[in-house]
Amino acid sequence: MKVTVFGGTGFVGSYLVDELLQQGHHPVLLVRPGSNQRVEKSAQCTLVEGDIADASAIRNAVTGADAVIYNIGILREFPGKGVTFEALHFEGARRVMDVAMENGVQRFLLMSANGVKPDGTTYQRSKYMAEEYLRKSTLEWTIFRPSVLFGDPRGRMEFATQLYQDIINTPLPAPLFFQGLLPTEAGLFRMSPIHVTDVASIFVKSLDMQHTVGRVYSLGGLADVAWKDILQTIAHAAGTTKWALPAPVLLLKGIASVLDQFEFFPITRDQLTMLMEGNTCDGQEAYTTFGVQPTPLNADNLSYLTAA
Repeated sequence: MKVTVFGGTGFVGSYLVDELLQQGHHPVLLVRPGSNQRVEKSAQCTLVEGDIADASAIRNAVTGADAVIYNIGILREFPGKGVTFEALHFEGARRVMDVAMENGVQRFLLMSANGVKPDGTTYQRSKYMAEEYLRKSTLEWTIFRPSVLFGDPRGRMEFATQLYQDIINTPLPAPLFFQGLLPTEAGLFRMSPIHVTDVASIFVKSLDMQHTVGRVYSLGGLADVAWKDILQTIAHAAGTTKWALPAPVLLLKGIASVLDQFEFFPITRDQLTMLMEGNTCDGQEAYTTFGVQPTPLNADNLSYLTAA
């Protein structure tokens, strides 16, 4: 099967490409000019140079494809540089959906996110808008909503590595965020970390499973883990220890309101909002449907952190 991947050069994208090749598919990747070297197995793929804002480049990438995977996503926007959630999560996805329909491509997989909603943060709204546009299309779609993903970053941005670099491997105490004035629940908000190889396997398996068309799948590990435990697991995997202190999120949001416009500041107000909401979901249906054995978040499966 010829499968066009948008967002194939990033963290998750590299694993999608690997899995597609492993299962005998031929990946076609839209890559920005000068980014060809980011595709490790380029000789086994078809690379189309272009930008997600260019409909003609998108058309070149999807022509003759049997399926499309839209995996473009960012965790932080910089409007001054033209890098926005709406442009990449919604406008780009909408453009690809339209071109796919115009060119007779039917199968479409969308990488969304756990917690999307119309009245959420800009990140959540942009992902929700893409979902709604896809639902109203004539495409044979499947939507996936993962919680946080972990796995060897391969030189890219990844959840556990970023926490190690920004929090664990610093002289400052790890922040145990809490709402309100009293730290009675500091660091107790929870997430459902899922390994990137499990996500890639589920995506690729769904291509040949007609009964997954028109379905939305939550993707999360089978264990919901508290923030404070995630930090300690990462520290243990990296061969160190980390002391932690309660951190009032209201104060952090105040600081972020001034500094989150700058790339050096590690977290934004919206990211703090989403952290405090938690990021848990029940992934059992997906594991059962796609026959995938979940990979737990533990020190062994975070061994790549020793090279971080």
